[in-house]
Amino acid sequence: MPSLGANVQGDTVQFRVWAPKARQVRLRLMRADGTTKDLPMIPSGNGEFELTINARARDRYFYLLDHDPLQIPDPVSRLLPNGVHGPTEVVDPLAFRWTDQNWRGLDFHDYIIYELHVGTFTPSGTFDGVIEKLDYLKDLGITAIELMPVGAFPGRRNWGYDGVSIYAVQESYGGPDGLKRLVNAAHEKGLAVLLDVVYNHLGNEGNYLGKFGPYFTSKHTTPWGDAINFDDRGSENVRRYFVENALYWVDEYHLDGLRLDAVHTIQDDSPTHILAEIRDAVREFESQSKRTICLVAETDENSPRYVQPRKQGGYGLDAIWSDDFHHALHALATGENEGYYQDFGRPEQLVRAINEGFAFQGEHFKFWGTTRGEPSVSMEPEAHVICIQNHDQVGNRALGERLTSLVSHAARKNLAALLLLAPQTPLIFMGQETDEPAPFQFFTDYGDPVLQKAVSEGRRKEFKDFSSFGNHFPDPQDPATFERSRLTWKLNPERRAILEWYKHLLQLRKTVYGRESRSARAILVDSDSIRLDIPADKPKISLTAFWTGEHEPKIEPVTPQQRGVKSDEVAARN
Repeated sequence: MPSLGANVQGDTVQFRVWAPKARQVRLRLMRADGTTKDLPMIPSGNGEFELTINARARDRYFYLLDHDPLQIPDPVSRLLPNGVHGPTEVVDPLAFRWTDQNWRGLDFHDYIIYELHVGTFTPSGTFDGVIEKLDYLKDLGITAIELMPVGAFPGRRNWGYDGVSIYAVQESYGGPDGLKRLVNAAHEKGLAVLLDVVYNHLGNEGNYLGKFGPYFTSKHTTPWGDAINFDDRGSENVRRYFVENALYWVDEYHLDGLRLDAVHTIQDDSPTHILAEIRDAVREFESQSKRTICLVAETDENSPRYVQPRKQGGYGLDAIWSDDFHHALHALATGENEGYYQDFGRPEQLVRAINEGFAFQGEHFKFWGTTRGEPSVSMEPEAHVICIQNHDQVGNRALGERLTSLVSHAARKNLAALLLLAPQTPLIFMGQETDEPAPFQFFTDYGDPVLQKAVSEGRRKEFKDFSSFGNHFPDPQDPATFERSRLTWKLNPERRAILEWYKHLLQLRKTVYGRESRSARAILVDSDSIRLDIPADKPKISLTAFWTGEHEPKIEPVTPQQRGVKSDEVAARN
């Protein structure tokens, strides 16, 4: 339970807030019976104010700082029922009745991840809508669901990375109880649930943290402006805010892990990096709860330090989102060579990404104008989460096109085979398993006119290096952009066929490959095909995939003697 916020204690509620910038803090309590009362809070040291009074769940409240008439929601809101500018609602976390007491989580070796956006995954756009699809995901062969961020954001349409209240569960998705129902139902079906969290920045609209304390610092800059204050004056309490948030998700919501967004943009010169501190806190909780919790970081650095053990100077996370497999395969399949794709397009890079995790391990990277990456020899294959599509690689295209409209049917089958039979941890983006025709576009619902204008102009600047996309971009603020991005669930025979292909591949991964798939080796057959072999003492299978789309993939039984290529020869070819 967070140390701050509104915590129900029987017939009373304890309100605590860290507000070192304020001399006085008042609680404006709006009871469910319609009465409103302003109550002075008591300073309790360390810049904190607290008050315990008779109150109950569903009561709502604001904070008022000093003599400012502005009503501000709690930085540790569990629910903002009227949006990011509205009051915080008191939530009793113990009111929900869990039935997953026997669930202990999954070993990360067994993760097959399905990334989804709650608002566009189903027609209802809610957690309950996702629950209705759990049997579908289980039948597909998924073992873990990854939710894009669900923290409260402005309006009712957003990817979630503009969230401003990191403890509040978006009301339009179903709020706290909706998320708990989803996690509970997933666990009953043997599915793990991960949550994408954003600890590198907060959005602009509805971001009131700076009024309470030094949550941000000009000591560092980020793509979003001043950095979150992890290492400047007052950072101890800011760090607590984020560490407790990580624990909040895995404890109060029984989540099985967190995907940490764009960690390479987190600026922290402290002796213990904030990621390491989060890891240590989560590992202690994991030990006490006897549950398995995973921590996955998104980074484009190609650095093993994120997963290296703490005693070796690393952060001790479980895995990273590893981009090189996607970029190498996408450039080969589509021929695109703009932006970061300019550094890819050689089949040898794909072979190296499969065999070693990173294609770039210190070589010059033209897109950056400097070197990129470090040797990955210390990393296990499963520590690389790979994909052929994800929300970034689809949604951050100007038009949000999926591979369905970029490459042929045969090519898509080949790409799926390489993804799902490679030794790394695979991630499927919602809809790719059915050749979803709808795009996934960038959408927002800002109320601030300045931000409305800025988001449109920002998209144009973002794609200045991708001239082939043209100058016509969907307006993120237009509700039609959001509606276009919803999955279409009516499957024709062709879409059902690709769905069966995905099921077949995942069945092969689980039953034929098993954990021996972690030792799969890639061999470059020729300029447009690659072979994956599984070294083993008993007959296994070999995959030959063609990214040009001129041929269907070939999956055949093979014995070690038939392979005729030793692992040292493979390494030499790389």
